[in-house]
Amino acid sequence: MTDMDLLHCSAMEIADKINKKELSVQAVLDASYGAAEKQADVNAFISLDRAYADRQGKLVQERIDAGEFLPLAGVPVAIKDNICVEGLPATCGSRMLADFAPCYDAEAVKRLKAAGAIIVGKTNMDEFGMGSTTENSYFGPTLHPMDKTRVPGGSSGGSAAALAMGACTLALGSDTGGSVRQPASYCGLVGMKPTYGTVSRFGLVSYASSLEQIGPMGKCVRDVAHLLDVIAGSDGRDVSCIGGRDMPFSESLIRDAEGMRIAVPEDFLTDLPGVQPAVKAAVERGAKLFSEHGAVVEYVRFPRMKNEETILRYAVPAYYTIADAEASSNLARFDGVKYGYRSAGAGNLREQYEKSRGEGFGDEVKRRILLGTYVLSAGFYEDYYRQASRVRRMIRDTFDELFEHYDFILGPVAPTTAPVLHSRSSFMDQYPADIYTIFANLTGMPAITVPLGQDENGLPVGVQLMANVFCDASLLQAAYSLEAYANE
Repeated sequence: MTDMDLLHCSAMEIADKINKKELSVQAVLDASYGAAEKQADVNAFISLDRAYADRQGKLVQERIDAGEFLPLAGVPVAIKDNICVEGLPATCGSRMLADFAPCYDAEAVKRLKAAGAIIVGKTNMDEFGMGSTTENSYFGPTLHPMDKTRVPGGSSGGSAAALAMGACTLALGSDTGGSVRQPASYCGLVGMKPTYGTVSRFGLVSYASSLEQIGPMGKCVRDVAHLLDVIAGSDGRDVSCIGGRDMPFSESLIRDAEGMRIAVPEDFLTDLPGVQPAVKAAVERGAKLFSEHGAVVEYVRFPRMKNEETILRYAVPAYYTIADAEASSNLARFDGVKYGYRSAGAGNLREQYEKSRGEGFGDEVKRRILLGTYVLSAGFYEDYYRQASRVRRMIRDTFDELFEHYDFILGPVAPTTAPVLHSRSSFMDQYPADIYTIFANLTGMPAITVPLGQDENGLPVGVQLMANVFCDASLLQAAYSLEAYANE
């Protein structure tokens, strides 16, 4: 099997061949690192350690040769650089942690290694996960592997780019407001944000603790389901983690949409500015495919409030108020004293704090820390943070009501396909583009993206399916069915 053939194999195909001893771990690693070197200018990785991967590969091959079955035998996996891997850097895309290497594995990484996966490197990201293009990285922007004048999305853009260019077969990202799903959609991949608490956050560097979740990326729904089987499960070191209720998720992958009840919010397609025609067409195609295969598909409207507005009007402000407030608290630990970047020009302790944080953090991180501190301050807590929390509750109630009548919600992932590099003139241009993905994080519900076409420039377009909390298995089954129908 040639390197090119390996690059097009699914994770489960690779694992099956290695378990059957039809393929060596070394051959897979050679293909993976070959792809990474060929497109090094994409800047998908912050750290690539071939010696580290070879040591893992040798151990995995010994386990296979001894007759052990490994669910992810020899599968190369890229890890977003805010997820800890013992012995590899965990920079979070920031100067603040440029020299930090953790002494332990995140729980998700620990489970990957036990399943026989090979960690090939740590991927680039928007600094501390704050961004949606992977341009806000201390280590430079990541480029879209299909069109290097464009971004791959963010903040898990490095993971998506590495997967799309064949440098890995699976990837992990973190999803705080769509940071797994949006880059997966831009790069023609499947990306999933599981129900909050399904995957342990132990070893994930915190940004917004009540919103973020480690999520899987793959080339197909089956790969994502098997990856989730491995990384999901309860963990006593993460009090918010309760594990997957319907494990193993991969057993739910049946091609059957008969009787599914699917809602398509018209508000997503008509009430928001800048929705690209190809995005709208992809959602309509998804609705048609489900309908043709026995699902009940209905276009719905979100309920109006007294001022005739819907929750769409308040979702983005509420999300950023809550996320920035939590970020200001979580990032307070980076002060130049215990670990991380320390300025050499400080004359006293106060200056050390100011200079270390001022030099160590980038502009977007500083902006969000300032905003978060402001909304939590005594004079403004009730006006901003408390109000945002009430909006969050209203959003949860709205979706609870929808799920009383429907099994899934189908909609866009982002208003457009992958934008041109540096095309957004202001940080305020980025925030509204998160409107479709933030609902899953504010409510804790699972969501998944499935590739469903291309735009006029040949760039991938994805659609998003959302389900009620703890319906991850059903969501994967719906996504698997849609993927199959689209590929007929």
